[in-house]
Amino acid sequence: MTAKIALPNLEQSQCHVPTSGDFKLNFSAHKPKILLLYGSLRERSYSKLVIEESARLLTHFGAEVKIFDPQGLPQTDSEDESHPKVQELRDLMLWSEGQVWCSPERHGAMTSVFKNQIDWVPLNLGGVRPTQGKTLAVMQVCGGSQSFNVVNQLRVLGRWMRMVTIPNQSSVAKAYLEFDEDGRMKPSAFYNRIVDVMEELIKFTLLLRDQKDYFVDRYSERVESAEQVSERVNQRSI
Repeated sequence: MTAKIALPNLEQSQCHVPTSGDFKLNFSAHKPKILLLYGSLRERSYSKLVIEESARLLTHFGAEVKIFDPQGLPQTDSEDESHPKVQELRDLMLWSEGQVWCSPERHGAMTSVFKNQIDWVPLNLGGVRPTQGKTLAVMQVCGGSQSFNVVNQLRVLGRWMRMVTIPNQSSVAKAYLEFDEDGRMKPSAFYNRIVDVMEELIKFTLLLRDQKDYFVDRYSERVESAEQVSERVNQRSI
C-alpha cells in the first residue's frame, strides 16, 4: 500500500488533480481568429510583407485574420489608454485566439515599433488577461545573414504574456531578395518554412482554444483573493 504523502503547506480545496476528463470534448466550429503584428513603418516593410503573406496562408487554412497597422500608435505612456489606436489594439488582442508576430532585427533586437505594440497591452485588462492562453507564432526578417535574436526575444515576450508559443518559427535572411515588385514572396525554402509555421499555428489554435481557461488555471492564483491578484499583475507602483 502506497503511503500517503504529507503536504502540510498545500491548500487541498484549491489543488485540483488534472485528468483527461477535464478537457472539453466538443470543439468550436467557427474560424480560428488570428491577429498579426509587424514591426516597421517603412513604405516597403518586409516584416509587413511577411505578415501579409502569412495572412493569405492563414485564410487558406480556414482562419479569420486581422492585421494591426502600427502607424499612428503613440509611444507608450505618451498618451492615455483612451487613444483610438490603443483601443483598437487592445480590442484586437481580446478578439484573437492566436497571433503571429514578425519584427525586423535592428541592432540585434526587435524594433521599437514592435515592442511599443506589446507595451500597450497590460497583463490585466478589465479583470481579463488579454493574451493569456492564446497561441503565438514568432518570425523575423533580416537585412543580412540569418539570425535568431528576434525570435528568441519574441518567445520571451510571449511567455511573459502567458501565451502558448508554437515550436516552429521563421527567420527570413536577406529579406529584400525574397519578394517581387508586387510584394509577393518568391518560391524558396524561406517561403516553405512560413507555410509550415502557419499550418502549425492553425493546428495548435484548433486544439487549444477551447481548453485555454483550463490550461492557464493556476493553483497559486486560486489561493489568492481577487484583490491580491489584481494588485500583483497591475503593478501600479512601477
